[in-house]
Amino acid sequence: MAKFIINGGKAIGGTFHPRGNKNAVLPMLATCVLTDQPVILHNVPLINDVRVMLELLEALGVEVSLDDHTVTLCARNLKTTALDPELCARVRTSILLAGPLTARHGSATIYPPGGDVIGRRRLDTHFYGLRSLGAEITTNQAYRFEAGPLSAWKMVFDEASVTATENVLMAATLAEGTSTIYNAACEPHVQDLANLLNQMGADISGIGTNMLTIQGVETLHGAEYTVQPDYIEVGSYITASMVTGGSLTIPNAGEPQTLQVMQRAFSKLGVDWTRDGRTLVVPQQAERVIRPDEGNATPKIEDGIWPAFPSDLMSVCIVLATQTRGTALFFEKMFESRMYFVDHLMAMGANIIPCDPHRIVVIGPTGLRGSTLTSPDIRAGMAMLIAACCADGESVIKNAQVIDRGYEAIEDRLAALGADIVRTD
Repeated sequence: MAKFIINGGKAIGGTFHPRGNKNAVLPMLATCVLTDQPVILHNVPLINDVRVMLELLEALGVEVSLDDHTVTLCARNLKTTALDPELCARVRTSILLAGPLTARHGSATIYPPGGDVIGRRRLDTHFYGLRSLGAEITTNQAYRFEAGPLSAWKMVFDEASVTATENVLMAATLAEGTSTIYNAACEPHVQDLANLLNQMGADISGIGTNMLTIQGVETLHGAEYTVQPDYIEVGSYITASMVTGGSLTIPNAGEPQTLQVMQRAFSKLGVDWTRDGRTLVVPQQAERVIRPDEGNATPKIEDGIWPAFPSDLMSVCIVLATQTRGTALFFEKMFESRMYFVDHLMAMGANIIPCDPHRIVVIGPTGLRGSTLTSPDIRAGMAMLIAACCADGESVIKNAQVIDRGYEAIEDRLAALGADIVRTD
């Protein structure tokens, strides 16, 4: 089991180049089975979840070529539509192959997917959408999908699930007729996937809204596409820089609208930045103050479906609040187990009052002390890593490979920015 050893108190700053969006590239990899022509993706993050998805695709018979951060995929000669059960258990997005495999090849066998343990992550909306298009699904030890040619349908999702939207969207591109998905997810990574599909010959409109309209086509062709920057990674590194007293310049930080959504919460936590086109400049801010809501009320940071504050940034922003003067309420509404990691921060000295499984109050700033911690999931692991970077003394973070699932070469990139961090086995 890998672990990180961090000596805190070193300023993290400089120029940071973000990788492609983890949550965009994983469904994009699945699009290759919708065509027999090559799909070329640039700015692919070299993270463990991507490597597992590539292993899954190779096991199906997809030709995979990886050159630096560019992946070329060709599904011209699939040998099976049944996924490897062990690989399925290692990544949540294995389920994203159900829609495209069923749409183009008529069947798929998917074993229960893995992923972070942050609460129940239901698949009901996936099954509803694919059944609406004509797939027959049986569930036992494996999920088996079978269908002849799919037929379009007007669907109303009972939740704006990101992965269900992506799964059904990919399948609907090859369904006969016009499909609609109402209450669709509209996060930047869903938009990125839809734009790639359109480049492959799909006819999708309503991108960026909660109503997607898909005019089915007979075939899709190959495409070449550059994955947008990962705004979760951008927010994580901004936090690491701010809590350690650094400054950060981020070229190609992302779309202005995406950064604007992030800035709402970060500004409440005393972080200001300037933007020149797609370059973000976050200056050193020696004393940050939590900004109250109207009427001098305690501010509330709550997550939700886009364009609300993203749940994946909740953990790192809690660490940011521990190092900012004032009081803030954090309300995690998306996942029932995401807040449990704050016990580790409290053990490091953070002044946090748990209200219930979904809400905590953070009072800052408090000095953190080094500790030995175990990473429970990607985002909590990154939050604990950031806490260790600003803590007094040495910290050890076990189960470091969990963080590798979402952040590329994290120790090398943090060290290049000034952190004192090493990895050991």
